[in-house]
Amino acid sequence: MATFPTEPQFFNSFDGVRLAWREIGEGRPVVLIHGYFSTTEVNWIKYGHAAAVAARGFRVIMPDLRGHGFSDRPHDAASYPPDALMRDGLALVEHLGLTDYDLGGYSLGARTTVRMLANGAAPRRVVLTGMGLTGIVSTTGRGEYFRRVLTNLGSFERGTPEWLTEAFLKTTQGDPQALLRVLDTFVDTPRDALTAIDRPVLVACGVDDDDNGSARELAEALRGQYLEVPGNHMSAVTKPELGRAIAEFLAA
Repeated sequence: MATFPTEPQFFNSFDGVRLAWREIGEGRPVVLIHGYFSTTEVNWIKYGHAAAVAARGFRVIMPDLRGHGFSDRPHDAASYPPDALMRDGLALVEHLGLTDYDLGGYSLGARTTVRMLANGAAPRRVVLTGMGLTGIVSTTGRGEYFRRVLTNLGSFERGTPEWLTEAFLKTTQGDPQALLRVLDTFVDTPRDALTAIDRPVLVACGVDDDDNGSARELAEALRGQYLEVPGNHMSAVTKPELGRAIAEFLAA
């Protein structure tokens, strides 16, 4: 088994935007999608989550979303149509020829996972982390929060949520112009589309994370398993419990 992630690999998505992904491990494929402002490196590799999943016999495939990480970061509006991230995810699955695989994500990655499910993705199992029901059915609230941060950089009082969000942006070397455009891709998923999802689902969320509404309510809407891990929206991803929860659910 590969014990270290591969160097970035690239493919052209549905509209020609060049996207990156990395892999670790061998075995059953699982696609894990990172959150907004983040990257594969920060979300999945740095704190050992990808390694924990790979150690249970999985080929962990981790794309960088458009506008993030090693993927292209175009600034034109045409590169960010509604549901572009969903279409990128489906394009990666097709590019890699995946037919029997698992799928999941953190925060925006979880929302992207749901959009993929609502548009034909058919993984065997689903992992949604760092996400609640409101963040799926009504994306405006968090979208407007991030729009406010990105259009007022450098103006926030130290220690405020906005200041902390900007500090995270700096650590991931995010591109503010590209990330603003990413907000235009957000699409709500109606409740009836959630009830139509018929897959085993784990919803795991930080015990102090309510950034995207109730994770418990999301699990109930999907008839899935709910699990709390330590931390809030920013800190839960640094905790080993998150990676262990994903690995144990997928390996069960």
